[in-house]
Amino acid sequence: MPRSPRPVGLPLTLDTGDRPLRHRIADAVVTELREGRLRPGDPLPSTRVLATELEVSRGPVVAAYDELASAGFIETRAGSGAVVAEGADRAARAGALSSVEPMAPCPTVPAAPARHEVRFDLRPGRPDIGFLDQAAWRRAWRHAASMVPTNDLSSGPPHTRLRQVLADHIRRSRGIALDPDDLLITPGVSATVQALPTALGLHGRTVVVEDPGYVEAWTAFSDNGSRVRALPVDDDGLDPAMLRRTDAAVYVTPSHQYPLGARMPVVRRTALLDWARSTGAVVIEDDYDGEFRYDVSPLPALRSLEGADDHVLYMGTASKILVPTLRVSWIAPPRHLRDRIRTELDRRGLLVNEMTGEAVAEFIANGSLAAHHARAARMYAGRRARLVAALARHLPDHRLSGVDAGLHLVLLLGDDVDDHEVAMSLLRHGVSVNPLSAYAVESERRGLVIGYAGLPESRADVAVRALARGLT
Repeated sequence: MPRSPRPVGLPLTLDTGDRPLRHRIADAVVTELREGRLRPGDPLPSTRVLATELEVSRGPVVAAYDELASAGFIETRAGSGAVVAEGADRAARAGALSSVEPMAPCPTVPAAPARHEVRFDLRPGRPDIGFLDQAAWRRAWRHAASMVPTNDLSSGPPHTRLRQVLADHIRRSRGIALDPDDLLITPGVSATVQALPTALGLHGRTVVVEDPGYVEAWTAFSDNGSRVRALPVDDDGLDPAMLRRTDAAVYVTPSHQYPLGARMPVVRRTALLDWARSTGAVVIEDDYDGEFRYDVSPLPALRSLEGADDHVLYMGTASKILVPTLRVSWIAPPRHLRDRIRTELDRRGLLVNEMTGEAVAEFIANGSLAAHHARAARMYAGRRARLVAALARHLPDHRLSGVDAGLHLVLLLGDDVDDHEVAMSLLRHGVSVNPLSAYAVESERRGLVIGYAGLPESRADVAVRALARGLT
């Protein structure tokens, strides 16, 4: 006799540990499967309904569903939302998890459901490393290998040369006058943000984040004891008029708002700095892809404004201009906060190894980074133009956001569209994109975040045709 599906309600008990909220939600669903309260074919509540039941924002729930779908625990069906996949209960009882955890292989785990072939990986944050000058890259690493390493374990590598050449690079490319001693070298922005709540004394205090915005930032603050207050962004980014005197810090992406792409105008920049001066708060400026602008000239970084060095913590990264897996970034905090941040980075072991730092320094010093940036900017400009033209041709009724800078754009959808389900549908058509709602704390805006760095110009039209089929 066929089993009747249970009502779409899912009372979950979330673990109180320190794992990110999206993982804890996914773990709770797997627990329901393991203990038999969920079975194959059972429908799951919509992400909006589950977020309401859990009294959390929708973004972590969307991310948890993505995680469960990627692992094969759930699947989406046209017109039916998400349901538990066949064999998911057996996999859960066998010890399978939805996120990567060390575990012994279990021969009784059933084979994962067949995955859809991804023909076009258009997720953002993936620069094309194919046109990196391999000879120059190898020379830089050979130079690093020729250096005699130090053996002082009392602190992290000083990265003296890297800080010197980075200070010059940032001055020329972003308009910020820095002394090499102003810079701290860190292993990636997401790791660095994890250290900031403790280093800046933000436990129990309010930190403002952009909405939609960089998920890892608001997760890091909320997971480390800060109270997160999300402010909606508009076509000019975050509005400083919405900040309060009780806010202790604000995390912003003024050069290219992530992910919608707004460029904060100078009036708002000066207002933001005035607010920081009057309140003593810290402005955390993430300049994650400020190097790439196409139809407009780049604005200098917020940190370059007069007086900003006492109030703005500037963050930059090599992940977009070079290689994401390099894990090299840099921060220039206000000088009165520098030692506290360095101490917290050392305590957490958030260090870049000596050889990596020397290789990057050599790559910058011999002019290879400048040449690579010029080549990459030309390539990305061509790919962006071809993608925008194809979208205008095949999806003329859809509005775009963030097309003048960075390595991605946003295809905006109606507020009544579930962009998570659209993204899952597109995956069945071989197109991988991110739903805009996955970047939201409270925002209800819907869209698809489309990266074009790895999409050759010759493939743009066929990729957009596949995208259009998935949207119909």
